[in-house]
Amino acid sequence: MPLLKDTYAPPLLLRNPHLMTIVPNKLRTIKGISYERERLQAPDSDFIDLDFSIVKSTTLVLILHGLEGNSDRAYAKAVVREANEKNWDACVFNQRGCSGEPNRVFSSYHSGKTDDFEFVLKWILKNYNYSEVHLVGFSLGGNITLKYLGENGSNVPQKIKSAVAISVPIHLESSAIQLAKRSNWVYMRRFLKSLKAKTQEKINRFPASNITVEELMKCKNFIDYDNLYTAPAHGFKDAKDYWNQCSSKQFLHQLKVPTLLINALDDPFLGEECYPYEEAQLNPQLNLITPKYGGHVGFVSSFPLSNTQWVEKQALQFIDQQ
Repeated sequence: MPLLKDTYAPPLLLRNPHLMTIVPNKLRTIKGISYERERLQAPDSDFIDLDFSIVKSTTLVLILHGLEGNSDRAYAKAVVREANEKNWDACVFNQRGCSGEPNRVFSSYHSGKTDDFEFVLKWILKNYNYSEVHLVGFSLGGNITLKYLGENGSNVPQKIKSAVAISVPIHLESSAIQLAKRSNWVYMRRFLKSLKAKTQEKINRFPASNITVEELMKCKNFIDYDNLYTAPAHGFKDAKDYWNQCSSKQFLHQLKVPTLLINALDDPFLGEECYPYEEAQLNPQLNLITPKYGGHVGFVSSFPLSNTQWVEKQALQFIDQQ
C-alpha cells in the first residue's frame, strides 16, 4: 500500500520525542479495567498468563505488550477499554516472567519468540468460540506480531482478521545501536534495571547457567545483555544472530493479513531501518503510517491523558474496517 496519510497533530508542549515518550508512560492511568486471568501450562513445564476482559463477544482483540511491560500498562489498558466499548472481548498476553511472578525455566521471552505466541493463539481458538481475532502489538510485542504473521503467511488461522503494530523495532540491530546512544541513557538504564533483576534471580536459581552476577552487572546496553543472556538462553549464537533471525522486517513481504504499522519518525528507539517504505509499497496488505511526531508508544493527542489518544483511535478504526 502507499504510505497512508499522517493525521496526527501532537500538543505543542510534547513535540520533543523524549517528553512524548516519558510523559504518557509515567502519568497516564486507565481506570475501570478488570481482568480474568487464565494460566496456560506451556509445553516446556513453564506457564503463560493471559488476562481477559470479557464482554461476551464473538470478536477478540489480542494485545501484546512491549519489553518489560504487562497487562497493567496504560497503553494496553487503553486498547482493552476501546475494544470493550465496541462490545469486543480483549486479552493481554503477558510474556513469560512479566505477569508478576518469575517463570519456571532459565529462558524467558524475547523479540522474536513466536512459538509462545502461536501456542497462545491456538489455545484461545480452541477454548473460546471467537469468529474473529484481531492483533495489536506494541514495540517488542509488535515485532513478535509481524514476525509471526510473516513467517506463517497463508497458514495464519483464518479467524485472524487484522493486525496493528505500534512503535516497532522491526530491525533489531539498528534499534539496539540506537538505544545504546548517550541520548537514550534514561531508557537503557530503566530497561536494564528490570532485566538485570530478573536475570540475577535466574542465575541464583540456575547455578549451572555459566553466567555470573558480576558479568551481568557489567552490561551497559542491549548489545552486552543480548550477548550474555538473551542469545545463549534462547539458542542463538550471539546477539547479532539473535537480531538477524528475529527482526520482523525480513518477513513483511510475506504478510497475508491486513496489517497497519505505525512508527513515528522521531521515535528515540528506532533506527533508520525501522521504516519499511519499500516493503509497504510492494505488499498491499501492509499499511504504513510514519507520523513526524509520536515518540515511542506516545502519540498523545489530548489531555487528560486518560482520554482516548490518536494511536488507539487509529488502531480500532483499522480493525473495525476489516
